[in-house]
Amino acid sequence: MITTVTTSTDTTAAAAAMKQSLGMNKDDFMKLFIAQLQYQDPLEPQDPSAMLDQLSQLSLVEQSYNSNTALNNLLTAQNNSISLSAVSFIGGTVKANGNAVSFDGSSTSTLAYNLSSSADTVTISISDSSGTVVRSFEAGAQSSGDQTCTWDGKDTFGTTLSSGAYTHSIAASSSGTSVTATTYTTGSVSGVSFLSDTPTLTVGAVSVPLADVISVQAAGMPSQL
Repeated sequence: MITTVTTSTDTTAAAAAMKQSLGMNKDDFMKLFIAQLQYQDPLEPQDPSAMLDQLSQLSLVEQSYNSNTALNNLLTAQNNSISLSAVSFIGGTVKANGNAVSFDGSSTSTLAYNLSSSADTVTISISDSSGTVVRSFEAGAQSSGDQTCTWDGKDTFGTTLSSGAYTHSIAASSSGTSVTATTYTTGSVSGVSFLSDTPTLTVGAVSVPLADVISVQAAGMPSQL
């Protein structure tokens, strides 16, 4: 019963799309086709091959609109599935592409990044929302791969900054040669927004597009970011 109703709805939607695009749907075409047969000149009847060609063209157009409608329904179902998956991230800890850092005004924030090779000098800079560097510090020599460090939320003068979203950048080198560093955004997911085309995770004061998420850990699991 459910399948029948869905098919009927899809067919109706396809017919409406044809009506809007071409000015007629299959019902209008059939009425015009029957009228053509009714009023044709008996002495010069319509060419049967031309009539069959018209019918085949109508069938192809209708199939095209039906296929588009079915694809749109599949995309909608897929988007709904993605949205449900995003909700399951709430309470978990994510690692995502980006350089955003959320500071809650008191607790330390984790900064995550990856070094393409070992470095003997690693400098970490924190910037505010206007792009102004508020704190820089040395992390010392580090090996290649994923790295993390913490930021206490204080600026260069030791003053605790206000809560909000910040960014971090990494400058690393080895024997004077620059080492490529890739930054990540990490934190606990407290909510999900569906205002944009794709779900956005709320990580403190930071919004993280679901497409940028690299990994997620369930609440209570030891962090491996």
